[in-house]
Amino acid sequence: MSATLDKAAAENFPVAPAFLPRAWRDGLMAVYGYARLVDDIGDGDLAPGGRDAVLLGLDPAATDDRLAMLDAFETDLLRVFGSSDGPPRHPLLLALQPVVRDHGLTPEPFLGLVEANRQDQHVTRYESYADLVSYCELSANPVGRLVLSLTGTSTPERVRRSDAVCTALQIVEHVQDVAEDLGRDRIYLPAEDMRRFHVSEADLAAPTAGASVRALVAFESQRARELLEEGPPLVGSVHGRLRLLLAGFVGGGRAALRAVTAAGFDVLPGPPRPTKPGLLREVAAVLRTAPRKG
Repeated sequence: MSATLDKAAAENFPVAPAFLPRAWRDGLMAVYGYARLVDDIGDGDLAPGGRDAVLLGLDPAATDDRLAMLDAFETDLLRVFGSSDGPPRHPLLLALQPVVRDHGLTPEPFLGLVEANRQDQHVTRYESYADLVSYCELSANPVGRLVLSLTGTSTPERVRRSDAVCTALQIVEHVQDVAEDLGRDRIYLPAEDMRRFHVSEADLAAPTAGASVRALVAFESQRARELLEEGPPLVGSVHGRLRLLLAGFVGGGRAALRAVTAAGFDVLPGPPRPTKPGLLREVAAVLRTAPRKG
């Protein structure tokens, strides 16, 4: 369990910073633990030994059967929401149960994250940008919706802006992780854009990016940058410490894009990561430009 939560430090943005109220931090870490674990199942990144499989009621050897693991994980998730066969078996889901109860969370965002990882098992290429956005609706947008629900600030307008920011953050990760994703036989750069920029899969497997790959990465980065423009109005619509948290998400995306730009859009040697000073500068810029309401 701790190994899963330890991965929070590697994210582009602060997951549950210390300035938040304890109840919010606990809730955010429980949601992060859930999202991280379902991603680890989908990516085949679980700890060796099969302990997670056993916790979910499967044979240890089932760890390598990602679809079986995702099915068992979804079954355990439904126990969080009161299915009839007892409490959740996995400790991360057990920790999620009081958060769900205290904040009145619904199953839909959690189920979306499971479905995104199921999709990863049989969809490894995306023909169009619209297809990719549809994937992000499952893989990223539920997280932002959960943050708004946890903090009691969900409204239709905030959800709309949050969805744009979360889709942007997912695209940023896809841009940073082109080489890593290709190693898993996944490409999240739309095929129609690859053709437009004359980029082949072999080009993505090179040790460094040529001009065409750099142009493609710059194009996708700009798409993410435009989606992040919904961030300052979202930040400006809330108050207090939540304002800082959401500015951290938006600033993290901007800082990551700045790192990609600083690398000359060559993401193939490894993912360009923002520095802490760079992150802080971007967060401050978001706060300065966020319109204040009420």
